[in-house]
Amino acid sequence: MAGGMKTLAKETVIYGFGSIVPKLLSWVLGLFWAFALETRAEMGAITNFYAWVALLQVILTYGMETGFFRFANKELDSNKVYSTALISIFTTTLFFLVVSFLFLHSIANALSGFGMAIKPHYLVVIFLILGIDVFAALPFAYLRFQKRPVKFAFVKMLNVVLTILFNLFFFLLCPWLAEISPALFGWYDIKNGIDYILYSNLLASASQFLFLTPELRVKLRFDKKLLKQMLRYSCPIMILGIAGVLNQTMDKIIFPILYPHKADALTQLGIYGQSFKIAIIMVMFTQAFRYAFEPFIFAKNKASSGDEKKSYADASKYFLILGLLIFLFTMGYIDVIKFLIPRNYHEGLKVVPIVMLGELFFGIYFNLSLWYKLTDKTHWGAYMSVMGFCITLAIQVLFIPEFSYMACAWAAFAANLVMMVVSYFLGQKNYPIQYDLKSAGFYVVIAAFLFAGIMFTHGNIGHAGLRLLVNTVLIGIYLFIVLKKDLPLQQIPIINKYFRK
Repeated sequence: MAGGMKTLAKETVIYGFGSIVPKLLSWVLGLFWAFALETRAEMGAITNFYAWVALLQVILTYGMETGFFRFANKELDSNKVYSTALISIFTTTLFFLVVSFLFLHSIANALSGFGMAIKPHYLVVIFLILGIDVFAALPFAYLRFQKRPVKFAFVKMLNVVLTILFNLFFFLLCPWLAEISPALFGWYDIKNGIDYILYSNLLASASQFLFLTPELRVKLRFDKKLLKQMLRYSCPIMILGIAGVLNQTMDKIIFPILYPHKADALTQLGIYGQSFKIAIIMVMFTQAFRYAFEPFIFAKNKASSGDEKKSYADASKYFLILGLLIFLFTMGYIDVIKFLIPRNYHEGLKVVPIVMLGELFFGIYFNLSLWYKLTDKTHWGAYMSVMGFCITLAIQVLFIPEFSYMACAWAAFAANLVMMVVSYFLGQKNYPIQYDLKSAGFYVVIAAFLFAGIMFTHGNIGHAGLRLLVNTVLIGIYLFIVLKKDLPLQQIPIINKYFRK
């Protein structure tokens, strides 16, 4: 058992590294694009494109990754399951590409009618990226099934690193090369920034796929009966995935459609998209928390008392404490953090606290959702995702025309808040856990007062250095309370030895 736990912990760290670090690097790359592209409208177009890519990727994989895991562990012949899934994904992806290319100009014209300035060759590259990444999804799942986390993490990292290197080539090296050797680089034009971003992604995805080709060298066998069983299992997961990704990307997809001033729609979306990236700091840290701190809490409490419910409650408590600290830190040092994006995007920073709190609610909801997973009532996850999507969509449709991207921020805030509250009450009914609500309320109130103080400094202290000093004191107060009340220094293993002296 000890060896199994050690292996699980090791794989968790590797998979976590392979998932979090690429997302962090992609986040940094997204910030770089705002400096590299000439206009905010181009940034808006890229934001819109990748929102569509995220949605289409869920649709085109149609839950087959999860279906593969389920049936590969259930069936004696896992290779037959893998081969059947591969053939299915390849066939549907090829069909998608053929249909898309046949109606390429019609699709481009339809999207351009919504003020999205789509050029047909943009769609060609986007569809090729989609096709490659969708077909690569199953080889990645196969690596996980075979318990090969090192190659999984390596290939994931390779994709992001190559994407960054290709972007640096196009945006930093090519302008210099075009100056010293115009004959060789006469093709280069900095105004084609969107093209270079898409080409970088395509080249990186193709390179990634080459490293996955050994996972495609299997004996091809197709079992029609097995495929029907897999589809019955996977399609509901696809619906859940669509609802989930729409909750995260719907605002970027429909904003150009709903915003009444079409000529300015992509510019406003670009401003919102970059300000949203500042708020993604919350997502980065909450993901890191789930990978690193939660397993520690679970293992520690299970080893000492065997009370798993107490472990779940403790993990949620520390998640909230950490999330509120990240929120206060970001808002307290926004005078510095804001320079991660160009000055002409700073007008959108007013969405940052709203989006961050919305993401905090979603993180808490994720923790609370444990109840329906443990009780095998996963259909409730689908119900709540659909509910969140409906709330998000309703607010955006009603208020984007009047309040622009602020409606997008408040829509996510409201949807995640409702999902969090509903999940809590349903969880208490189906799988009661005694969460420390008194402590949670205490930290929320303290954080609210300190946040009010931070907002007061922004409105009343003109000197940025003095604001940062006062905000540092306010954040320090929160940290002092946490260390005094819930995380005494003598309980931290590394520091504990000094207290024993």
